[in-house]
Amino acid sequence: MQRVTGIGGVFFKSKDPERLYSWYEKHLGLKRDLAAGGAIVFRWREDNEGDGMTVWSIFPDNTTYFEPSQSNLMINYRVADLDALLEDLRQEGVEVDPKREDYDYGRFAWIMDPDGNRIELWEPPKK
Repeated sequence: MQRVTGIGGVFFKSKDPERLYSWYEKHLGLKRDLAAGGAIVFRWREDNEGDGMTVWSIFPDNTTYFEPSQSNLMINYRVADLDALLEDLRQEGVEVDPKREDYDYGRFAWIMDPDGNRIELWEPPKK
């Protein structure tokens, strides 16, 4: 089974997200997509999967979204089959968060690496 198929997002914390977004837009040309909740979205096309995207987003430094991790960074990995992967990871002794979220844009779950970094797993909707 193919596990990770790509990077779905890069998320990090800032004491002043608006200032940091402005800096990245001014100096690197990264423009926010208001339709995507104000995150920066890199759109791409993969022949077998259709349109795809990688989200780049800054969260306030007091967000609880990364918990229980103490890290200021979280990576979102695209996966082919979330349920099968989570079952394999559980059997391998990986810490799997019981929380799940389902939206029209995909399914989400979280795991922790050995250093305590929270990792978000995202299965995009089937085409």
